[in-house]
Amino acid sequence: MTDNKEMTPPPADNSVKPEKAAKPNALNIFLEEVSRNSLTVTILAILTGLLLGGLVAVLTTETVYSSFRTSFGLGFREVFRVFGITYSALFTGSFGQPDVIRAAIASRDWQQINTALSPFFESLVQSTPYILAGLAVALGFRVGLFNIGAEGQIFVGALAAVWAGTRIHGLPPIIHAPLALLVGGLGGAIWGFIPGWLKAKTGAHEVINTIMMNYIAFRLSEYLLTGFLKDPTKAHPISATVDTAAWLPRLFPNPNRFHVGFFIALIMAYLVYLLLFKTTLGFQLRTVGLNPNAARYAGMSIVKNTVLAMALSGLLAGLAGANEVLGVNRNLGVAFSSGYGFDSIALALLGNSHPLGVVLASLLFGFLRNGALRMQLQAGIPIDIISIMQAAILAFIAAPGIIRTIYRLKEPKEESGSPLLTAARKGQAQ
Repeated sequence: MTDNKEMTPPPADNSVKPEKAAKPNALNIFLEEVSRNSLTVTILAILTGLLLGGLVAVLTTETVYSSFRTSFGLGFREVFRVFGITYSALFTGSFGQPDVIRAAIASRDWQQINTALSPFFESLVQSTPYILAGLAVALGFRVGLFNIGAEGQIFVGALAAVWAGTRIHGLPPIIHAPLALLVGGLGGAIWGFIPGWLKAKTGAHEVINTIMMNYIAFRLSEYLLTGFLKDPTKAHPISATVDTAAWLPRLFPNPNRFHVGFFIALIMAYLVYLLLFKTTLGFQLRTVGLNPNAARYAGMSIVKNTVLAMALSGLLAGLAGANEVLGVNRNLGVAFSSGYGFDSIALALLGNSHPLGVVLASLLFGFLRNGALRMQLQAGIPIDIISIMQAAILAFIAAPGIIRTIYRLKEPKEESGSPLLTAARKGQAQ
């Protein structure tokens, strides 16, 4: 018999089929990676800080307000004029005037070329102590130590270098200059060793110790410059000029002060990089900084690495002081450092405690510092605007969320641990 049952059709599939995912665009992938990259935040923080400094220059210029009282059009023209003259003066003060440089090169007169390029090389001169002092603080951060004593270590390094340059005589330049530089570095190393030893042996916090050591170094320099190291021919407290054999050679004639100390600073940055990232000792130092408990469990000596890190940090800061004395000033006066040691904390933060980052941050600060003088002389803009720019840049670097919000950047996939934050957290825990 035939089955008369009706064939039931299969139920209709009314479910919505998912659309095929769009193939990711290479440009979109690139833009997303740029948006998440921390380097993008750093660059935008620098640009935003520079822009904010220009805005402060505009808001503190009287002619802007008088122009706005006349008319809005004249006021806006004055705003753009102040912006233009501020940044052009900052640029030409840091790098030199492009038309003057072109004319000097066309003339083929070496003296004219030297004079035209002197602003650029002077910016490198200003960057040199920043590099060494920034490396000093960055090395401490890598080991979880907050070395605020770089300023005092710079002073002691300068005092030691002046002693070697004025009290040792009869040596050839090839021996005397390196010896004076080495003595300056050893002076800073001793000044860093003391708080490092106190930290390792007694648990005394390095922040307090290094701050106190700063004041001791300041008063010690005043005492020595009014007594033992004072130039008897001068009425004010200043040392005698160091022997010419101890001078770090300058590479160009006056008015160019560019000297070999800049290359010494770059070599030291490379050596610090090799030490931290290419040696077993550097691995131990970084491990102690990131996780001292794990380092202790692995058999690493916390005491030895702490003391060594602070001594090396002091050595680098001492070299910064010796470099300034032997390469630039060639004598030592009271308060010669102008805050290099305190600025170095900002440089270590801006450079993420990496030698390459510290070098780039130091160049930025050196060029800003050198350009500030011309900005004040030519544009009448107070030199303190540069400090505002630097402070704004550091604020944006320290709070990247502000930059990500302003420019609508995406959050990074993984937050890498900053050595500075690690050191800060360790200090809070203790």
